[in-house]
Amino acid sequence: MSYKVAVFASGNGTNAERLFEYFENHDSIKVVLLLSNNPKAKALERAERWKVPTMTFNKDELLNTSKVIRALKSYDIDWIALAGFLWMVPPSIVLHYTNRVVNLHPSLLPKYGGKGMYGKYVHEAVLKSGDNESGITIHLAKEEYDQGRIIFQATCKIEPDETVDSLTSKIHQLEYESFPTVLEDQILRKDVAR
Repeated sequence: MSYKVAVFASGNGTNAERLFEYFENHDSIKVVLLLSNNPKAKALERAERWKVPTMTFNKDELLNTSKVIRALKSYDIDWIALAGFLWMVPPSIVLHYTNRVVNLHPSLLPKYGGKGMYGKYVHEAVLKSGDNESGITIHLAKEEYDQGRIIFQATCKIEPDETVDSLTSKIHQLEYESFPTVLEDQILRKDVAR
């Protein structure tokens, strides 16, 4: 059995690139499409370097047309990976791919989730809170921001002199290490709950 994955990304695309690299020579999983809401996203350049087809769309096209779902169907997409995608995926897509849309979030959900909670905004909130740890959550996406069954979490310690930049670096490291293998396990239906 072979599975085709589409990656949604809005920005730099380092997690998308880790997926391209990890699955490049995989026996049964291939990343075959990168979609972005940002025509200037560095993720698009990364995809081109890996020879992964790309598509961009605006909010109206995502919410009020069938452009995105048609593209997913035309590539026979089986799974969607949200790798730094900043918009809510509409119910029409989430429901079409029930339990097959996997999101990566840079905090230990349910803490620091929801609209506007991404990237440095999450890390600023974590540091302001005085928490002694942070981490990442990989979960199945639902129709609300950062909801859905958690399939994996990994933590890192927050040092007394932690900055947004140093915490960002720690979180990226956890993401790069975990997202490809957890996605793979989820697709191949191995036990990934931790």
